[in-house]
Amino acid sequence: MSETPESLILNLLRAIRSDIAEVKADLTEVKERLGILGAQYARLSRRVDRIGGHMERVKRRLDLADA
Repeated sequence: MSETPESLILNLLRAIRSDIAEVKADLTEVKERLGILGAQYARLSRRVDRIGGHMERVKRRLDLADA
């Protein structure tokens, strides 16, 4: 017994819906990971900025830079 065109279309639409649900789940995970990476980058950037400030202070104390 062959499928009717309507049932064939419905099965294809269900498969498409399932694929879209997987893509949405994957996209959500990617967004979460990207958010974590952004936060880590911001923390690292602040640390590098602080290190730069510390280096300037050391240079001034050693008279290696203009006060």
